[in-house]
Amino acid sequence: MAPNIGGFISHRMDEVLSGVRSAIAIKIYGSDLGELRRLGEQVREAIEPIQGVVDLQLEPQLPIRQVQVELNRQAAAARGLSMQQLADQVELALNGKVVSQIVDGQQRTDVWVGVEQAARSNLDAIRGLPIATATGAIVPLGDLAAVEFGKGANVVNREDVSRLIVVSANVSGRDLGSVVADIKRTVERGVKLPPGYSIRYGGQFESEERATASLVLYSLIAAVAIGLLMGVAVKSWPATLAILINLPLALVGGLAAVLLSGGVLSVASLIGFITLFGVAVRNGLLLVDNFNRRHAAGQALQEVIRGGSLERLNAILMTALTSALGMLPLALAFGAGNEILQPLAIVVLGGLITSTLLTLVVLPALYARYGRWLLPRASAEA
Repeated sequence: MAPNIGGFISHRMDEVLSGVRSAIAIKIYGSDLGELRRLGEQVREAIEPIQGVVDLQLEPQLPIRQVQVELNRQAAAARGLSMQQLADQVELALNGKVVSQIVDGQQRTDVWVGVEQAARSNLDAIRGLPIATATGAIVPLGDLAAVEFGKGANVVNREDVSRLIVVSANVSGRDLGSVVADIKRTVERGVKLPPGYSIRYGGQFESEERATASLVLYSLIAAVAIGLLMGVAVKSWPATLAILINLPLALVGGLAAVLLSGGVLSVASLIGFITLFGVAVRNGLLLVDNFNRRHAAGQALQEVIRGGSLERLNAILMTALTSALGMLPLALAFGAGNEILQPLAIVVLGGLITSTLLTLVVLPALYARYGRWLLPRASAEA
């Protein structure tokens, strides 16, 4: 068995999502436990060479010594017993059952019927269990069933009313989605499932796909709302588009940081991009708003660009510097517990560099070239 070391919260989240404490859970469904274990071993051997797969393990199902009772259908039928009736009597004897209660004042005591604990592992005692037949006669269980010691699985897991065995794994050095895609192709190509057996993939990647789709949708809605608010604030839709040019400028640095740190794009990285876009838009809005106010005061375009850029230079640089210094310890941190904060910090740190530098160059250049169309309509006409 492979050790699996991780944070308590992440393990709990994985267990809620897939039933196992791993990012990927390959669930194999079927009826025969031996066949399930054989298929599980095939799946494990097939995906083991895939790059990025770590902590790979097959769910342990160890054979243990058991008392096995094999009912004799013909012998039970000869005495007027169905298999259900016989099984119910055996279950009552071996598992016990509360059949009534004794009331003594305010005290209630359960009346339990069953074989005592010491006799449950004694074959002779089990063979001698009295079984009532349809005619009222009592015969020992040994006449109706074979009772022997045998080997059986220590645990039988079920999901959706079907037996299953789980091959679990984590991911390191690659993004989760690409590893899952490689696993699916490898299993489909290398593992042949008998009739009645199926494979289902679960785990953290399912939640990541849903979270990514939700983030993209809500980010687009937020971007439209922010664009409308900026248009009202700067009173110029061309200027609003110029501010939004900061977003791809920030995106360049964020993507470069992701590539340099291993190329793994996760939900945490997407959240980092959203944070980064907010800072980039704020810096652009500060610069454009200052240009507009200076132009409205009657300054020439050259003075608007030079004076406005110098006036906001300290504010923009201080905002970027404080944000970068705050993210730097998180970006440099390693170990358990940094799976979310580190990717977010790396994206923000890389994006701040390109966004800040290019904002101070691109926006003034756009105003120098297209200032007539970027200024508010009233100011431009004046």
